[in-house]
Amino acid sequence: MSIAFTAGLIILVTLLILLLSGVPISISLAVSSTLAIVTSLSFDITLLTGAQRIFSGISTFSLLAIPFFILAGRIMNNGGIAIKLVNFAKLITGRVSGSLAHTNAVGNMLFGAISGSSVAACAAIGGVMAPLEEKEGYDKNFSAAVNISTAPTGLLIPPSNSLIIYSLVSGGTSVAALFMAGYIPGILWGLCCMVVAFFIARAKGYKSSKSVSFKEGVKVFIEALPSLLLIVIVIGGILAGIFTATEGSVVAVVYSLILSVCFYRTIKISDIPKILLESAEMTGIIVFLIGVSSIMSWVMAFTGVPAAIADVLLKVSDNKLVILLIMNIVLLIVGTFMDLTPAILIFTPIFLPICQSFGMDPVHFGIMLVFNLCIGNITPPVGNTLFIGVKTAKTRIEDVIRPLLPFYLVIIIVLLLVTYIPQLSSWLPKAMGLI
Repeated sequence: MSIAFTAGLIILVTLLILLLSGVPISISLAVSSTLAIVTSLSFDITLLTGAQRIFSGISTFSLLAIPFFILAGRIMNNGGIAIKLVNFAKLITGRVSGSLAHTNAVGNMLFGAISGSSVAACAAIGGVMAPLEEKEGYDKNFSAAVNISTAPTGLLIPPSNSLIIYSLVSGGTSVAALFMAGYIPGILWGLCCMVVAFFIARAKGYKSSKSVSFKEGVKVFIEALPSLLLIVIVIGGILAGIFTATEGSVVAVVYSLILSVCFYRTIKISDIPKILLESAEMTGIIVFLIGVSSIMSWVMAFTGVPAAIADVLLKVSDNKLVILLIMNIVLLIVGTFMDLTPAILIFTPIFLPICQSFGMDPVHFGIMLVFNLCIGNITPPVGNTLFIGVKTAKTRIEDVIRPLLPFYLVIIIVLLLVTYIPQLSSWLPKAMGLI
């Protein structure tokens, strides 16, 4: 029995047992990796290697962007920015059948892109839209389905913490290139869900919103403009080389704080300690996950697990299209029971070398990987966005799953397009000279 097979089997079995027992994912990763070192390598190096890998895994400058983007998202979530973006989205979708549903979708794309969180978008935009849709006679399960299905678009549309984590694990793939690569797939996800919502809304007879006068439209746009400018400032600054993604995250914090405290006046100085504490707690969870997953990445690389998995896949088929389909299936299944961050940390070192062996660009693979795992955010049993969306709409998961099915279908179709048409991910960063 090869060392790669032994290590891989120990990690897989231990991880599954611990997760099914309700042990937190971070602890499960640490224990399964340590056990693999003890049994497959040497007990003498276990503690030393584990400590070294945790430290080296989190001692990366680019990792500093994550806590600052988390803090910026928390400030925006508490700063009343959601309602400004909802009002702006109404200007875009107001004359379409089921306009409130489309407003929800556009609002999620805008707020998700600014906050970088599908959960924050689902709670903030859904919390604003649910009462409005209920008042207009929308079925709350349909409203919840639209909100849930479009919330993850912000994990693809930059700035995205998930893409920053992938850049770190993949060995330094350009964050700017990943940011640009996420735009078309993220927007395509949202637009396809809006198409589904349009046909359902028309069949159910949901009307468009009342027209807004030019004067009112200008007022709404001006109120939303400072929030929209955040995307332009952060992404534009990164692309122009004015600052790095890490420095851009600090700019996002400062800008969103000034916007919420001074311009909108929706956050008081006394609210800031609570926001900082919430951000620190979330950052601690993510950083610890990255640290312990570094142990697993080292064990797999040292024992040759990725190469062994590549051999198995290539024995099944040497066709690139078939291998990518198998990867998609595996990632879709994994996403249903594992959160986005640990899944990226675990599967990037396994699948990326395989994809690179047949010439797939790391940027394209990163978008495919994150897209797959984003779907897990809205599927049971561990879909955090699904649970938040159901809670926000005051309904039940079993009542929302059926309305979600057509949205799942179009999202899977978009996933396949992103997987097999590299230009959807690579065209924009190539056009801007990033890859």
